[in-house]
Amino acid sequence: MKKHFIIKIVTAIFALFLIPLLSVAQSTANVIPSLAGIRIEFVLFALTLVGVAVFHNKTMYVALCGLFAILIFKFSFDGSFNLAEHIIGTKDTSSGLMIKEGEWRTLINLMGLLFGFALLARHFEDSGIPDILPKFLPDDWKGGFVLLFLIMFISSFLDNIAAAMIGGAIALIVFKGKVHLGFLAAIVAASNAGGAGSVLGDTTTTLMWIDGVNPVDVLHAFVASIVAFFIFGFFASKQQHEYQPIEADPREGIVIDYKKVFIVLLILISAIITNIMFDFPALGVWIAIIIGSFFSKTPWNELKNAWQGSIFLMALVLCASLMPVNELPPASIMSAFILGFVSAVFDNIPLTKLCLEQGGYDWGVLAYAVGFGGSMIWFGSSAGVALSNMYPEAKDTLKYISKGWHVILAYIVAFYVMIAVVGWHPHKPHKKHDIASEKIEMSLNVK
Repeated sequence: MKKHFIIKIVTAIFALFLIPLLSVAQSTANVIPSLAGIRIEFVLFALTLVGVAVFHNKTMYVALCGLFAILIFKFSFDGSFNLAEHIIGTKDTSSGLMIKEGEWRTLINLMGLLFGFALLARHFEDSGIPDILPKFLPDDWKGGFVLLFLIMFISSFLDNIAAAMIGGAIALIVFKGKVHLGFLAAIVAASNAGGAGSVLGDTTTTLMWIDGVNPVDVLHAFVASIVAFFIFGFFASKQQHEYQPIEADPREGIVIDYKKVFIVLLILISAIITNIMFDFPALGVWIAIIIGSFFSKTPWNELKNAWQGSIFLMALVLCASLMPVNELPPASIMSAFILGFVSAVFDNIPLTKLCLEQGGYDWGVLAYAVGFGGSMIWFGSSAGVALSNMYPEAKDTLKYISKGWHVILAYIVAFYVMIAVVGWHPHKPHKKHDIASEKIEMSLNVK
């Protein structure tokens, strides 16, 4: 009886989160079979998300079943669907130019980062640095607060997955293995808040930068991030202190393994370099891991702990990319606000791509909404999924939302504080032509 009641509660919560998503779905062309005006793909995706929330111990299998169900539907009813083109991309047959990039880059990057940062977190844990951190962190609740700030700072120049994994590894040591679920939600929130205003710190802002958005135009997202941090940071640190206080003093006889420290730094620097040069941080991560394996033992066993969470996220991202979202509501403050909730259950990469094509958004406001919004549910961002590999208890969606309530509060309050302080300054589409139209224009000029 209790289990059925919990299922109903979880379903109701997800229905609230999915209302914005379904409203977007209703604007899609209604050619393929639909239910009450909603394309069946969205119904299948919604059921998958509810399944993930209810069966949190079997998330990988639920996500794979949802992916297969959506693919079967697409193959059966959508004659224009081509899985190979969806993954690899679409080229113009006459010129060979890529008209639409596929999902391969996102998927490979995610897989590489999830596995790579699992090794990074273990290297960092074995280096001895987390063991001496209690010496520098305050002994009361402010120790957790400072730790969350450090995670947010790291995430401003490093991928949010790395920041979350490093923060999780430190928390495991300084809190003696007892980390409150609300504090785990705050670690995810801090890693996403740090990247919201930086084109180096989050996939969505990096995507904006690559697409032509000036990095200065997303900086004011930090206004909201800082406000949000003080809200979730305060409450989460209090939760953690009551649950398990920070270790007051480091253990005696700690020896720093400088080889491990060097490998960690090499991985971080390589990720930043390949992110800037090739939009491929996973490449730098694995080059550094391989180099490091020649002079220090690599904890390959950690990959066994990361594979289920990695496959789960890959399946969920692929499901989201298969959704037929052809247009978004007109750009406005409210639509940007709603997109924050949508990003908690929907991949923020395709959302960001659509917003870039549509134009009319304030890029800083949008960066905060789609970047930080994913923190509200554990699978709403890659940082949350990566951290759940280290802390499986985070996969209980109902508890994650109830214990991490301060993240939702922080998102709402910080969003409107940013609007009040900075205002809403929408940008016109910064690209006048797509690749196909540019090709046509070039051919006309030649003629």
